[in-house]
Formats: sequence, C-alpha cells, structure tokens
Amino acid sequence: MIYRRLLFFILFGCVAVRTASAQADEINVLKFRNVQDTKDYFHYTGKDLPVISGHRGGAMKGFPENCIPTFVHTLKGTVAIFEVDPHLTKDSAMVLLHDDVLDRVTTGHGKLNAYTLAQLEKLRLKDPEGNITRFHLNTLSQAIQWCRGKTMLNLDVKDVPLRMKAEMVKKYDAFNYVMFTVHSAKEARFFYDFDHRSLFSAFVKTKDALLTYEAAGIPWSSVLLAYVGSVSTADNRELYDMLHKRGVMVMVGAAPSYDTLKESAERAMAYRKILKDGADIIESDRPLEVAAAIKSLYPEQSIKYLFWKKEMYKK
Repeated sequence: MIYRRLLFFILFGCVAVRTASAQADEINVLKFRNVQDTKDYFHYTGKDLPVISGHRGGAMKGFPENCIPTFVHTLKGTVAIFEVDPHLTKDSAMVLLHDDVLDRVTTGHGKLNAYTLAQLEKLRLKDPEGNITRFHLNTLSQAIQWCRGKTMLNLDVKDVPLRMKAEMVKKYDAFNYVMFTVHSAKEARFFYDFDHRSLFSAFVKTKDALLTYEAAGIPWSSVLLAYVGSVSTADNRELYDMLHKRGVMVMVGAAPSYDTLKESAERAMAYRKILKDGADIIESDRPLEVAAAIKSLYPEQSIKYLFWKKEMYKK
C-alpha cells in the first residue's frame, strides 16, 4: 500500500511538472528598478543596444494589436518595448484601441465611445488579417499592471486627456516603465510639471522642434527617445547628431514605410540601414522580423545587457 501511494505521488509529480512547463514560456524582459535605471538604459552613449518598439504592440496573424497576449508573443522572441493607443469609452474608462471605431479590430460596430466598458468587454479582437481571436480588449490599467518588471509602454496621443493619463501612471507608480508620447514641448511641459519623473517619446522632426523643448525647460534626460519620422535619410544626420549630443536616442517609425515593402529580404535590408544611418530605435509592426534582421548589429558587450533578463511567464 505504501509503495502504491509513493508511486502515485511520483507519477502525479511528473504530470504536474509537465503541466506547469506547458503553461509557462520564457520571455525576454527589461528590468528597471527606478526612473534612473530607465534613463540610464535609454541614454545615448554611442555603444548602445538597438531598441525595438512594437508599434501598437506588434500585431501578427493570430495576435491582435494593442493586446497583452500579443506583447507576450513578441517577448518570447525578443526584448522590446510597446507603443499603445489609449482611448476613452462612454463611461470614461481607458481601453487600448487604435481606432475610434470598433469595426476593423473587434467584433463590434460603430464608435468606441458609444459603448461602456462592460459592453466592450464582451467583444473579441481581430488579428491583422481580420480573423476573430479569443482575445478581448485590454484596459490601460491592465496593461500598466502587466508590464511592471517586464517591458515599457509608450502611451500615444489619442482622445484621453493628458491629466487622466498622468494620474493613471502616478496611481500605479509606473513612471519607470511608462513613457508619454508628446507631439510638442507644451505637452511635455504639462507632464513634467505634473510630476518630474515623467518620461517622454518626443516628436522632434526638425532642429526648430528640438529647440522648443530646450526653450520650454524640458530636461533632455527626461526624453528617452526622439521620433524623427518614418524615413531614414542622410539629410537627417545633422538632427541625429544634435540629439545624440544631448544624450537622446533617435527613433524611426517603420510601420508606414519599410514595413510595407513586399519582400522580407528587402525589409531586412531597410531595418539594418536605419541603424547604420545612425538611428537607435526602430518602431515596427513587425518587431520579431526586425529582431531577426538586426541580430548581427548588436554589440557583443554592453553594460546595458544588465537590464536584460529572461524569466518564465505563466499563462
């Protein structure tokens, strides 16, 4: 009898281990203990790790945009940060959805702000090919809580008032892993005055725009990255140099440009050229493809690897 019980526990334990393993995946994460860690990681030194940003979370077949399961899928393959789109519901909840209408990416129809959160939670999300998935809309609150200790969110400008976004980030003490997209120095100044820990993805497409941030008194250490546009050209080099001298990383958005090239080899060459032209961050709808294309361009040694970790993610 004792042996039977022992055999049962051994067999049960093996099954339990296999089950736990099947439910867990290793993901690549970024660990920032505080705002200074985040600033150190993004500070331009000339010996930095290229940064991949998943545009709208990096959707692909089976995985919708602006969706936590899509974040997980991307992080299985690469370290990445994610640009997301907060929108307001009828009852002023903040959900992640790029469009202000539901039809393209959900099973719903009509204006997003015509529905309450409770109504929207019943919908399912569609992948980029229009296939209905098992996934549901995520709230900004859910995304912020999920991303702690795993990655960084970049909150794009949609219809959510600046103060609402700032208060949400402060509520979760998430300043070390959430940044705000700002289209102007005035917007940056609002967040900086709200809380000096605020960090930015700033639109800096011209030298004149750069100077407005300085005139507004925004510390460059608070600007984690400067978005310079969707095309990388030699004409941008002077702007890149000005930003790098201020310790700011440069981001090119490949989603409307290089991501749309038909051949994967052509896209890969374009992604590598972005970095060779002097930019540091690629924002893309295809983050896993970018990761494969630029793998050879990562330095063998960098102090910034200290922020990279692998951990088991349980579903």
